[in-house]
Amino acid sequence: MSGKERMFAKVILASKTWDSTALPLITMHLHYPDIIHGEVMTHRVFSRNARSMRAVPVATMVKEVREDPFMPWHWGKNQKGMQASEECNEPVDLEKFDRLANTTGSWSLSREEAWRAAAVYAADTAEAFAESGYHKQVANRIIAPFTWKHTLITSKSWANFFHLRDHEDAEPHFHDLAALVRGAIRNASYQWLKPGEWHLPYVTKSEMANNPLEVQRQLSVARSARISYAPFDGDFSIAREIERYNLLVGSQPLHASPTEHQATPDLFKRVNGKLIFDNPELGGNFGPGWIQFRKTLPFEYIEDTMDLAA
Repeated sequence: MSGKERMFAKVILASKTWDSTALPLITMHLHYPDIIHGEVMTHRVFSRNARSMRAVPVATMVKEVREDPFMPWHWGKNQKGMQASEECNEPVDLEKFDRLANTTGSWSLSREEAWRAAAVYAADTAEAFAESGYHKQVANRIIAPFTWKHTLITSKSWANFFHLRDHEDAEPHFHDLAALVRGAIRNASYQWLKPGEWHLPYVTKSEMANNPLEVQRQLSVARSARISYAPFDGDFSIAREIERYNLLVGSQPLHASPTEHQATPDLFKRVNGKLIFDNPELGGNFGPGWIQFRKTLPFEYIEDTMDLAA
């Protein structure tokens, strides 16, 4: 499978309000090269959780990089500016790599061979750091450019994302991802929610029928958090999921980001032709029209004070 074919955008859950007073809420699982993750994170209207270099064991990451590293499928030729208007297919002279590896000989390789050689060297170095006692939050950083990212994103606002990223001037790998996201949203099926009915990614209809709402929300939060080390794939133990939820939310400091993917439509009234929502302050980054679960939790926000040293 080519690198481009490994990238995907999958709608996990899409919800509309019964009266269409708010934009649809869409939760997506994206899989893309780590090299564009920083740009994904610039979209502040997104609620997101992502695979973490601090959570995945070094041995797991090293194995992935050795067996199937991310390799670019766009090889832009150097020029002024942020865009490359043509491809480069020149051999790469790895004389510096030759000295680092303490070997001799000619190291003129194809672009693909040179990239893979760099990946192998990075994997060996990360493994050496781990074997010397360094934490994965250190060792895994060495191999980040050769890895893939799993990210869970929930948002009702996608227009600016498409405006910037599904565009010929975008970073080309990101442009490809944005096209996949657009296609996935275009083909999404929606559930219709009334106030009190919840957008709950990764919770099945059977689980909704057989568990109270509190448990359903806990399951969704715990499974959303799992993206940090292993995306939810249907295996579950409700007791273990609730235990994970309590570790995230039941203690301080609160790990609140996985509680941003769950929401319910807000109540509203019409005043002089305008919609007035009952709880606009509970919308979070979803804005008026939705009540975000995070905003209903105590201690989800730590207020700034003038005494920064306290």
